[in-house]
Amino acid sequence: MIDWACVSELRDEVGAEDFDEVVELFLEEVDEAIVALRDLTDLSELEPQCHFLKGSALNIGFRDFANLCQAGEAAAAAGKGADVDIAAIVQSYAESREVFINQSAERLAA
Repeated sequence: MIDWACVSELRDEVGAEDFDEVVELFLEEVDEAIVALRDLTDLSELEPQCHFLKGSALNIGFRDFANLCQAGEAAAAAGKGADVDIAAIVQSYAESREVFINQSAERLAA
């Protein structure tokens, strides 16, 4: 679900002092994007929303969530946006977020 090696690499790149701020910003931006995705009425917005979420997820190591977003982006690009399981994307983010918050301190302990 979480690529902890990716998370550790990000922490090393930004520094332990700034890591919490980066994570906080990520969670705020993705929380907002998830609300927009969940409330989406215009399927022409699905591809860019999934693209944004995929990129954000890859940066922070939310592997499974990124994979669902990538699949959603591809389906939307192929004109099959109505087939995208937005609820599954939202659920995957919620689960990934919870695991990350509950396990990051332990997993990243030096």
